[in-house]
Amino acid sequence: MSNATGTIRSAGGSTRAVTRTLSDDPLGGTVRRTVLPSGLRVLTEAIPAMRSVSFGIWVAVGSRDETNPQAGAAHFLEHLLFKGTHKRGALEISSAIEAVGGETNAFTTKEYTCYYARVLDEDLPLAIDVMCDLVADSVLEPADVETERSVILEEIAMHDDEPGDEVHDLFAQAVYGDHPLGRLISGTAETVTPMTRRQIQGFYRRRYVAPQIVIAAAGNLDHAAVVRLVRQALRGTPLDTDPATPAPYRPATPAVRTRAATTVVEVKETEQAHVVLGCPGIDRLDERRFALGVLNNVLGGGMSSRLFQEIRERRGLAYSVYSYASQYADSGLFGVYAGCAPSRVDEVLELTRAELARTAAHGITEAELARGKGMSKGSFVLGLEDTGSRMSRLAKGELLYGDLIPVNELLDRVDAVTLDDVNTLAAELLNLPMSLAVVGPFADRDFTGSL
Repeated sequence: MSNATGTIRSAGGSTRAVTRTLSDDPLGGTVRRTVLPSGLRVLTEAIPAMRSVSFGIWVAVGSRDETNPQAGAAHFLEHLLFKGTHKRGALEISSAIEAVGGETNAFTTKEYTCYYARVLDEDLPLAIDVMCDLVADSVLEPADVETERSVILEEIAMHDDEPGDEVHDLFAQAVYGDHPLGRLISGTAETVTPMTRRQIQGFYRRRYVAPQIVIAAAGNLDHAAVVRLVRQALRGTPLDTDPATPAPYRPATPAVRTRAATTVVEVKETEQAHVVLGCPGIDRLDERRFALGVLNNVLGGGMSSRLFQEIRERRGLAYSVYSYASQYADSGLFGVYAGCAPSRVDEVLELTRAELARTAAHGITEAELARGKGMSKGSFVLGLEDTGSRMSRLAKGELLYGDLIPVNELLDRVDAVTLDDVNTLAAELLNLPMSLAVVGPFADRDFTGSL
C-alpha cells in the first residue's frame, strides 16, 4: 500500500488489525483503511465540515455469482436481511434508524450488494450496530421468506410493466446470452417461485464471509472509533472468524464470451417503442475507460451530444435518447437508447447507425474533446458533494479496482485523454457488429433486417 497513490495491497492473514492512511486529499478528507484479522476491510473518509455520515456494508457478491437455479438469490437475500436478526425484528431495524431521522436502504447489482445508512454524525454508533447486525446475523425466518417472495414477484411484474427499463435487460441478454451477466438481477418468476429457504441460507453463509466484505463510511467521523464500533458489533457473529486474507478484486480473465450480433424483440402493446442498439464494450480496468467516458459524452451524454441534437432537437423524433457504457470485471457494454413513437423507430435507428458510423470513420473534433472532458470532470467532482457518494467511492475503489485513485489523479487521467485516444477507440468500438433490443407493438416484424 502506498500513501502517495492509495494503491491497495492485501495485509491479510494477520492476527492484528492493520491500518494505513491511503490519502489526505485536498479535494476531500483523510482516507484510512484497516484490515481486520478476519479479512474484512474498513475504509473511512473523515470530513469534519459535514454533520452527517454515510455508512455502507459492501459484499462482493452479485447476480453473476448465482447458478442458473439460484437466479435471483442475491436480490432475494438483500430483501430478507432487513426482516430480522437474533437481536432485532424488522420493525426494530427500521424504527431504530428512522427515530433519529436517518435512512437505510440496499441494492443488488451484477457484481456486488450494498447495505447502507445515512445518519447524523452523533448517531453513527447506532447505524453501525444496526447495519452490522442485519448483514452478519439475520435469521431468515420461513414466514419472512414467503412474504418477501410475494414482494419480489410483484417487483418482477412491475419491472415487466416498465418497457424503458426492460429493454436494457433485453439488450444485455442479446449480448451475453445465457451467461449470468445476461440475466435479470431479480431473477424471474420461474426461478424465484421454487427457491427454498435452505437455498437462500446456503447462499448467505457461503458468500457473506469476512474476506468478501468492505465497510465504508464518510462524513464527520473518527476512523479508530469506527473500527472499534465495527469490531464490537461483529463480535460473536458469523463474521467474527479466524484470520484470513481479504479477497482480491474480481479478476478480469478469462474474458466473458459474447454472442454474435443479434436482434431481440419483446412484443408489447406500448405507446412508445423502446430500442437499444449497441455492442460489447471494455472491462472495468481497461485504461481506455477514460477515453470511452469522453466518447460517450460526445455521442449521447447530454443535451449537447450528437445524438440528442440530431434526433431530438433537430428532428423531434424522440423525447429520450442517450448513450451509455457499462463496465464489469471482464467485459462491458456500449449502447444507445431511444424511446419514440412506433412509426418513427426505423428513422431513429437509421439516424443512430449513421451517427455511429460517422463517428467511427471521422472521429470527434477538438472542441468536442474539450467538452467531453469537461463533462467527465465536472460530473465526477460534483458527484462527490455528499457523504453517500464519497462512501461509495471508497468501497468501489477497494472492492472493484483494488485501488483508491486520488481525485486529482483521476482528473489528470481525464485531462490526459487525447483526440487520437478517443478516435482510435471510436474506430474500434463503433465498427463492431451491433445487437438490437426492441420493446414495442411489433408483432408483424422481427427487425432482423435492421442489423
